[in-house]
Amino acid sequence: MNSLALMCIMTVTEGCKQESGNPLVKPSTAPYEAIPFDKITVADMEDAVMEGIRLQNEEIAVITDNQEEPTFENTVAALDRSGEVLNRAVLTLSNLESALGDTAIMNVMAKVTPHLSLHSTDILLNHKLWERIKSVHDTKGERKDLSPEALRLIDETYRNFAESGANLEGEKREKYRQINQKLSDLTVKFGQNVTNEMSSPNRRLWVTEAETAGIPQDIKAAARSEAKTVLESEGKTDDESLYLFTVFSPSYTPFMKYADNREKREELYKIYNSRNNGGEFDNTQVLKDIANTRLELAQLMDKQNFAEYQLQGTMAGEPSHVMNLLEELRVNYTEPMKAELKEIEEYAQKTQGKNFKLMPWDYSYWANKLKNDRYAFNDEDMKPYFELNNTIQGVLGLATRLYGYTFKENKDVPVYHPDVKVFEVYDADGSLLGLLYADFYYRAGKAPGAWMTEFRTETKDDQGNRKIPLISIVTNFSKPVGNEPVLLTPYEVETFLHEFGHALHGLSSQATYASLSGTNVYHDFVELFSQFNENFLTEKEFLDGFARHYKTGEKMPEELIEKFVSSNQFGAAYACMRQLGFGYLDMAYHTVNEPIQDNVSVEVFEENAQNPVRIFEVVDGTVTSPSFGHIFSGGYAAGYYGYKWAEVLDADAFAAFQEEGVFNPAPAKRFKKMLQSGGTVDPTELYREFRGKDATVDALLHRDGIK
Repeated sequence: MNSLALMCIMTVTEGCKQESGNPLVKPSTAPYEAIPFDKITVADMEDAVMEGIRLQNEEIAVITDNQEEPTFENTVAALDRSGEVLNRAVLTLSNLESALGDTAIMNVMAKVTPHLSLHSTDILLNHKLWERIKSVHDTKGERKDLSPEALRLIDETYRNFAESGANLEGEKREKYRQINQKLSDLTVKFGQNVTNEMSSPNRRLWVTEAETAGIPQDIKAAARSEAKTVLESEGKTDDESLYLFTVFSPSYTPFMKYADNREKREELYKIYNSRNNGGEFDNTQVLKDIANTRLELAQLMDKQNFAEYQLQGTMAGEPSHVMNLLEELRVNYTEPMKAELKEIEEYAQKTQGKNFKLMPWDYSYWANKLKNDRYAFNDEDMKPYFELNNTIQGVLGLATRLYGYTFKENKDVPVYHPDVKVFEVYDADGSLLGLLYADFYYRAGKAPGAWMTEFRTETKDDQGNRKIPLISIVTNFSKPVGNEPVLLTPYEVETFLHEFGHALHGLSSQATYASLSGTNVYHDFVELFSQFNENFLTEKEFLDGFARHYKTGEKMPEELIEKFVSSNQFGAAYACMRQLGFGYLDMAYHTVNEPIQDNVSVEVFEENAQNPVRIFEVVDGTVTSPSFGHIFSGGYAAGYYGYKWAEVLDADAFAAFQEEGVFNPAPAKRFKKMLQSGGTVDPTELYREFRGKDATVDALLHRDGIK
């Protein structure tokens, strides 16, 4: 993509506007009707959202004004297929907000979000539309010609409307609108505060050469480059003795693991864990407002709390089932976690003295030291085998081995940033499945972490013609410095495998209707496909296909893989308890039956919520909630448990492959059916068909070395 096109995206410039019309509104002329990133401006995105709202309102009016008897075709299917322009505009805008972090895009998102929220509420509370949907639902038994997918769409559409206030009357309907609008504004504010805080100068740690002792050279080089970039951007003279570490994962994680300087580890830990707790981007009141507004919504819908309301339409079903899972894991993992911490502390005391007390900023560092000692293993030992380009081929090749998929890079499809690669993805029979956008490198402004998303959902028309999905995976891997190759840690490869699993879910979809396509499944089912992929990280047969030393070309030794497995099992109890801490916190905020008062301390609330699964004593000034984007702005409210729920599923599912052979076509064929089905089948039924039984925690306990 040329620099002018990039400028058109990054800056609102009327000169870049297309004279022939908004490129996000008219049909795309890009290959595969992909998003024309080389033509759109920020202004186009804003205009397309507003035009998309107008066009979908017209489409809804056609449905509600229809004088014919309500049918699946003229009501439910027509509703599912409405809003094509709006969906394209919103997906483009929201995805670029996260991937680019441009202020102009963020401003547009903040500007259009209230309109989007109101539009969504207007549809859900459209009485004439609801009456038609209800009529179709109530008479579906009379239609013997409807497919199982059509019946599923009727049921899910009916449930979605009913849970979204369609049955409300009078003042309650208006109250529902107001609550939705308020929640929309609050969640956007929370998310943008998190993003802005990550890049704040207050979230940086400047260190000298001496203070980088223990840190691998490639990490130091990246920190030196970051320091140079920031100093120059601030108009200051570069100081080669300074290194800059930040709260972004590629910087924060290795510093906490390798830096010998305990005081600096403590300092960066506190910088990271005090985000959005006071200051310009404070979220403490915002999160209480979100929790209270969600409670108000739930009680308006005759539910005791938000979790009870939110867990409708999930595999878990109700809060008690969530807590039963979390409790079962707590019981199994608490004592192994305590044993791990005791062993690490005693190991550190051998050199630090008997008075040494293990603190949270010590865990990664000393656990890594002990792993090296006990297993002669260091994450850095695996990095030379995970050169990025080879790893890309290897991870994509997993889908080839399992499902027969092939990938071909296409440099003609427009991209939103020069770093992005696009791959055509083909099924085993040669048919095109979709496009995969891959955005691997960290850059300033990019949201932290990694994620999968889409620019277009897979659908089919009435003649069965398939519109291919446009799927994207985004990570924050370190960018090459000079001619040095990018070498990934095993955990970065695990992240890649995870997001690729989500991508395969979207690419594999063979649904007809967008609402049931790809990753549009119950949220506690969706992580199965991503977490399943992670299991292959320790499979020698998989690794031999690509994990070769970037200098010697040698395969990764079996001994190194075994050491990695053993070292991972050592930290498994700690990792599980940490995840349980997030799950307990999420459920605490969303099972309150009374509003959280303004004078309630977020720190105290969080401490009380996490006490059953506490790992370390609370450190003054540190708190998770104000930056917990997953539950306050990321769609995981009363749903963070889903990671562990899906982990139970993925361990149980991979056990089938271990029983039959990890690359045996039989389980792969059954698993591929789940990938293709999207939300067209109830996930409990879909999983039972794959496995022949319900999942239990046994496979997870075995994998983690607990049993």
